Order: sequence, then C-alpha cells, then structure tokens
Amino acid sequence: MAACVLIAYGVYYVLQVATIGAAYKAKILCSGVFVSKRSPQNVLNEDFEGIFSRINSIIDLKRKSVTAAAPGVPPQTAIFREGLGCTLMPGTTAAEALHNTGDGESKEPPEPAGTSSVSGVRSLSTEVRKKVSADRLSRAIDNAFTEKDPAHPVKTRAVVVVYRGRIIAERYASGISADTPLPGWSMAKSVTNALVGILVKEGKLSLDRPVQIAEWSGDNDPRKNITLDQLLRMSSGLEFDERAGPFVSDVNRMLLRSRDASEYALAKQLRYAPGSHWQYSSGTTNIISRIIHNSFEGRTADYHAFPQKALFDKIGMTGAVMEVDASGTFVASSFMYATARDWANFGLLYLQDGVWDGERILPKGWVDYSRRPSSTAPSGKYGAHFWTNGTAEMDDRLRPFGNLPADTYYAAGYEGQNIVIVPSRNLVVVRLGMTKLGNTWDMASFIADILATISTEEGE
Repeated sequence: MAACVLIAYGVYYVLQVATIGAAYKAKILCSGVFVSKRSPQNVLNEDFEGIFSRINSIIDLKRKSVTAAAPGVPPQTAIFREGLGCTLMPGTTAAEALHNTGDGESKEPPEPAGTSSVSGVRSLSTEVRKKVSADRLSRAIDNAFTEKDPAHPVKTRAVVVVYRGRIIAERYASGISADTPLPGWSMAKSVTNALVGILVKEGKLSLDRPVQIAEWSGDNDPRKNITLDQLLRMSSGLEFDERAGPFVSDVNRMLLRSRDASEYALAKQLRYAPGSHWQYSSGTTNIISRIIHNSFEGRTADYHAFPQKALFDKIGMTGAVMEVDASGTFVASSFMYATARDWANFGLLYLQDGVWDGERILPKGWVDYSRRPSSTAPSGKYGAHFWTNGTAEMDDRLRPFGNLPADTYYAAGYEGQNIVIVPSRNLVVVRLGMTKLGNTWDMASFIADILATISTEEGE
C-alpha cells in the first residue's frame, strides 16, 4: 500500500513539474516575442535548454498568445496586452483574462528588434578622460561577454556603465539592442520599492502601521500586525519556499500556476514573529503589490497606469513594462521588462537621492531608508527591497563583498540581472544576462574591474 502511495505521489509530482515547465515556456516565450520584440527563433534558441526545448509551443501572432504543451498535462497559455505585457492564464478562460487586463491588443504583430550598432566605450569628455581609463574599461566589458567555459556559458546580454550621470560605455549581445526590453526578474522588487515610496510621499501608505488586508483581519489572526516596513525588509515572518528551478515550490506555484499571485502569498501562515526573522520571499513582494492595488480603491485603470505615469515616464524608462497576472494585479516580484538603459535610469534615480531633473520623485530620505541594512538580515546584506554590502561600521572582511565599497547597494534578479549603485564613486552599472542556475556570474569581480578603471580621487 505504501509503495502505491509513493508511486502515485511520484506521478503527481512529475505532472506538476511538467505543468510548471509548460507554463514557464508559454510565459517567457510570449514576453520574449511580444514585449522584447525578439524573433521567435531567437527566443527559442537562446532562452530554453534541456527539458524546455522539448516542450512544444505555438505562437499566434494575430491573437498575440503563446500556448505550450508537455505530455500528460493541459496546455498552458499566455496572452499579450499592450502596456501590460504577457499574462499566464492558469485555470482562467481567455475572456476572463481579457476582462481583468483590458483589451489593449494592437493590430499588427511586433517587428523583431534589430542588432544595436552601439558597442564599447563612448567618446569621453576631457574631464572624464582624466578619471577613466578607456582601454581598461573596454577590456573589463569585453571580459563580461567572454565565454571562458563553453559548457557553462554566462550569456551576458547587455552592459551599461553610467559615471557622473552619463553613459560612458555599453555593449549588447547579438540579437539584442539598446531598444530591447529584457527581463529584470527580481529587480522588479526594487522597482516596487520606488512605487511604495511614491505612495508614501503622497500619504497613501504608511511604513510603520499594520497593513490593512482583508484576508488577515480576523480577531485572532497574528498576521494583521505585519507592517509595510517588515514586508519591504523581508521580515514578515511568513513561510515561503523560494526555490527556483524544477521544483514544485511556492515561488513556482505562485508565478506559474496561480491566477492571482498575491492571493497565493496572502494565504501563507506565520512561521516567525513579525520583524524577528529575515527570509527572502517573492511572495512578500506580491503582497505589497496587492497593498498598492488596494490603495487605488477599485480604480484598476489608474492602478495599471500608475508605474508608467508616476515613475517610468518621469525618468525616461521608455521601454519599461510591469506585467500583470490573470487577476489584473502586477506580478511585482518577478515579471518586469525594460531596456538596459531603462534599468540604468532607475539606478541613476537612486544615485541622485530620488531626484530627477530637479523633481523629487521619491520622498526625502527614502533612498537612505532603502539601502540601510536590516537588523534581521545576515551580514547586513539586505535593506528594503535592495541588497546591500553591510553596515558602515562592519569590517570589510565580514561584508558580503569585501572587494567593493561599503556603500555599494544593488538590485538583483534571477539569471544574473544586476543594477549596482556605488554612491562614493558616482557609478551605476547594469548587467543583464541568461546565466543559468549552477553556473557562475561573478557580479562583485565585474564591478571591481569597472571600479579599477576609474580614479579613486572621487567625491569632488
């Protein structure tokens, strides 16, 4: 009897993994073709390997949808809507998805993006040439694109280096251009930090008061004491399995099997007292996304327009799109696309203390709040939806990255997405890629190489 149960569970688990795999392929292929505007063949060749290459997929250019199917499981479909990206529809009809996301479909299929002619170090001003070694900078960027081990490619797709507010170098892989929106994965969490900051500045959200969530409102529900600050600092105490890859984990169920990512995360129970324990969780960010949604009091169109109007348009993120799930809520933990220059502008906003062209976008003090290490985070490695390099007083040998300045902080995403901000050196570096789990992208060494090209006589 026990053997039969184990076999049945094994079959169930395999089918769940296959369903997750099909959903992943439908979503990533949809966004690659309709958001990034890459050619279908380029996306299929570059973005999928192993088991994913064996999952059949159909791209409908007219309806702007992708359906993927694995043996023994129902087909999984993702649809594209202008301004809202691609939406997976698990257990949801196309009509329901259209109702929740709005029908913004344009009439013609997208044209694939061309290969950018931009490559290497820019022509530097006399002042910058005194500070930057162009030859060493060029070699550092070349090194980021060099495949040292063909069996474990790092697949760097884009690098942008911003020094003193100006792009001094950028480079793109074949098939990718300066106009190609690329996935940031968990860098979307740091963008969520900015959206919260804007609403705090407007008086619509508060960091220190318990969040108002209907699912947690019961008299004996201890979750109703969780604050927005605790959520931003990944210290809510809620249980969550963040394992990516071929697992039937919370993060995969939430992103690829749930029609409402925030609803999935809100159902999780406390494992630790709020504010007492640090645990990285994509579910936490999608709870914040629900809180942002709730702040618009049912005005869904205003909520969908909010990131664009309040942030992207103001700082020149012209290619940015945050994607929604089938309930119409932004999947703010993971599903956002933007060009490398867009991501660089986002980093520059934080380098400039939340001010852009003289306009204060983020509240005064918000950037310092965001990059201040949380007391619960091991080695002071995390702030409020940004990764950090420890406290100011910490011995360099104990920092997460002892070879980088103490004030370094950054946004990071799956497969090696990075926006690194070094205020003391007036530097923002963006690296986007497709580095798979188990392979190595050494962010710290790359940033150290970039820093070595710039004079340390900084700060004037």
